[in-house]
Amino acid sequence: MEAPAKAAARLVVSPSPHFLNDESIPKIMHTVVLALFPAVAASVYFFGWRALLLITVCVTACLATEYAFQRIRNKPIKIYDGSAIITGMLLALTLPPGFPVYGAVLGSLFAIGVGKQLFGGLGFNIFNPALLGRAFLMATYPVLTTTWVEPRTVQKAVDAVTAATPLALAKFEGKVDFNWMDMFLGNTSGSLGETSAIAIIIGGLYLRYKGYINWKLPLGYLGTIAAFSSIFWLSDPVKYPSPLFHLLAGGAMLGAWFMVTDMVTSPTTSMGQWIFVICAGMLAVVIRLFGGLPEGVMYSILFMNAFVPLLNKHTRPRVFGAGERG
Repeated sequence: MEAPAKAAARLVVSPSPHFLNDESIPKIMHTVVLALFPAVAASVYFFGWRALLLITVCVTACLATEYAFQRIRNKPIKIYDGSAIITGMLLALTLPPGFPVYGAVLGSLFAIGVGKQLFGGLGFNIFNPALLGRAFLMATYPVLTTTWVEPRTVQKAVDAVTAATPLALAKFEGKVDFNWMDMFLGNTSGSLGETSAIAIIIGGLYLRYKGYINWKLPLGYLGTIAAFSSIFWLSDPVKYPSPLFHLLAGGAMLGAWFMVTDMVTSPTTSMGQWIFVICAGMLAVVIRLFGGLPEGVMYSILFMNAFVPLLNKHTRPRVFGAGERG
């Protein structure tokens, strides 16, 4: 029988919180940065070195803005935790390849300054900072944010040829027949990191493998987009694009794997997460099909971000023995 003193030494009692692993915010954030590398590589391959320039400018501007706000507020400097890098990368990946550098700087300043630091910093922001920066640029430079160029493919081998995105062709010209493989690989016009579905999926699956994202969020969002768009497609396949189109076009994949899954701006309860992604997915399809803009992913996520506090409050699980609302 084990001696009482030796057994007691193995029983460690301490106040909460109880950390059971070596996870940390910088480790999680830098893993997300690593998961974005396939999308970054695809953007450089299809759109050239200007893609890397825009990504570098956005990341640098986000880091500088975060540093400035933390110095002004006399807060500890935490620009190395990786969160500002993620905001810069995601913002850049939502921009057209020909977007001006000064606009990328302004969008980064707004994303970090207004979208994150004015709320109190990491963990206190209501809206996804990168999407808020993209919404600001959309309102400030509506033409520049909707002007895309053809990708630099081996066949075409030319730069700066303006072209409509598949979403714009479907919205304004009624085209519903597309090359699915080109859309899957990223060989279409569009924003830097949104065109290559396979690159985004690789990064998203890596995050799932590491256990940093909940499977309900990306699959619920994409599943809702597919199911809801199927209703319209089945009713009139000549007028409405197929569900596969909605999944591969625009920012659906990037939003599903890297924005809907944002730990800060998504619900914490299981029921709340389902409501969040189902409503956001339906909203994205409605905006795409009936709104004035060809894309609806950005606004669908930002709109549902506003309801996250309510979802967390009203979908809390019952506490055993504490009544209906705990």
